[in-house]
Amino acid sequence: MFVPFHDRNPLRYIRHAWVTRGIVVVNILIFLFYQRAGAEEATLASVVSFGLIPSTLTGIHIRPDTAIGLAEPLTLVTYSFLHADFWHLAGNMLFLWVLGDNVEDATGHIRFVVFYLLCVVGGGLAHVLALPGSDAVLIGASGGVAGVIAAYLILHPRVRIWVLLLFRFPVPLPTFIVLGFWVIWQIGMVVFGPEGDVSWITHLGGLLTGAVAILLLRRRGVPLFARDDAVVVPPAVVD
Repeated sequence: MFVPFHDRNPLRYIRHAWVTRGIVVVNILIFLFYQRAGAEEATLASVVSFGLIPSTLTGIHIRPDTAIGLAEPLTLVTYSFLHADFWHLAGNMLFLWVLGDNVEDATGHIRFVVFYLLCVVGGGLAHVLALPGSDAVLIGASGGVAGVIAAYLILHPRVRIWVLLLFRFPVPLPTFIVLGFWVIWQIGMVVFGPEGDVSWITHLGGLLTGAVAILLLRRRGVPLFARDDAVVVPPAVVD
């Protein structure tokens, strides 16, 4: 398995990826203070109120009385800011930290907010459509992160990403190998994988949403499937 921790891909249009960093910080703060770093009671209370439950979104069931009275459609967004444990959070935030800045660079700050939220909603809807009567709660930023992965792969397939191969050996590999393998793995798990705690269909929904959204939301002139050595850095940088 590949674990990305750095990419050789400088920003070309913005100085800082404020939105990407902000999303990471918000997720961490929610986990540490609202979910009390994964404490069982606090995590349960958070997911009951803000997690995505297909059966309550579709109107088959209602949430427990202990839940905060949040409009059900809003849980298509709020679920993405909750995580089950430290490793769940760390995995999602690492991918977002490494890859999100260049996607934000390609879209601009405001459109990246729209892009990310669309991917979150797309991942959540895919889960609900696949399991409309399920009472299991969906949480995690995987839908949004999957959309970022799809966009990065489309924008920068040849950029080298430093990964920890087998969680131990640092190796620079092209994007199309690192992220392409991840995409194929998600598709394989949706088609052939056993049922478990991971909603692979949410990842696939985020991937498809991100692939379409980046075509519509990228800046004018930003190339698709760019050669790493062929992208011209613009003379002016805006923030």
